[in-house]
Amino acid sequence: MTAPLGLAALTVLDTAPLEQVDLAEKHGFDTIGIRLLPAAPGTTAYPLHEDPAALDALVRRLEDSPIEVFDLEIIRLGADFDEKDYIPLLEAGARLGARAVLVGGDDRDRARLTDSYARLAALCANYDIVASLEFMPWTAVPDATAAVEIVSQADGPARSVLVDALHVGRSSTTAADLAAIPRDWLHYAQMCDGSVPAPTDDAELIRQAREERLVPGAGGIPLADIWSTLPAGLPVSIELPNEPLRRAVGTDAWLARLVAATRDVLAQVPAVTGH
Repeated sequence: MTAPLGLAALTVLDTAPLEQVDLAEKHGFDTIGIRLLPAAPGTTAYPLHEDPAALDALVRRLEDSPIEVFDLEIIRLGADFDEKDYIPLLEAGARLGARAVLVGGDDRDRARLTDSYARLAALCANYDIVASLEFMPWTAVPDATAAVEIVSQADGPARSVLVDALHVGRSSTTAADLAAIPRDWLHYAQMCDGSVPAPTDDAELIRQAREERLVPGAGGIPLADIWSTLPAGLPVSIELPNEPLRRAVGTDAWLARLVAATRDVLAQVPAVTGH
């Protein structure tokens, strides 16, 4: 089974959604992810939920394209989280046909964080969108075990855990932890590689995650081993920001390289994988 490939927002974050569709078509992607809200204050995002004309234009463009929107970014669960604040984002996502929204956990109060996730998942279910909780080692959801513990307290069809190869390689997550994630909570996974040894401080972990990921196979993360724990054919989002390397060869050559390298990794995964 061939896994659908997605062009993650962070890979070409300087590219507006309409042009992102063009790139996805040109380089053999199946889907795109759109960053509607910034990952950190002052960083790039395209708030289509606040721009009806831009949203309408993208909806029209997608009607004439084989490309689909898979995921939206990013909802952060902080101490003051109110799920009602994200209704416009989810309404826009539903118009775009999005299937997932990426969720980050920032609230160090585990009980409150768990409740916030459950409320968000219940809201997302109204729009046929899953709330994909991504574990990241510098956040309040540092590994796969923590993500499963939080998601397990929610009800309904929107429960989801997002596996990012970089965060697997840089957290305490094991192959057994990945295999223990309920299969129906896995909706897509993010592909990239990373340098080894991994940074030991949060600031550098964050910088590399946002700016300096490596082409699959060029780093030290055991990508084929990670994918051997995931369902066969699970959609793969290529999330690989590295502007120096991208500028050195140009966006077209860069994306072609990422697609080829990702396919090479997926070809190394034993065909018997998936549950």
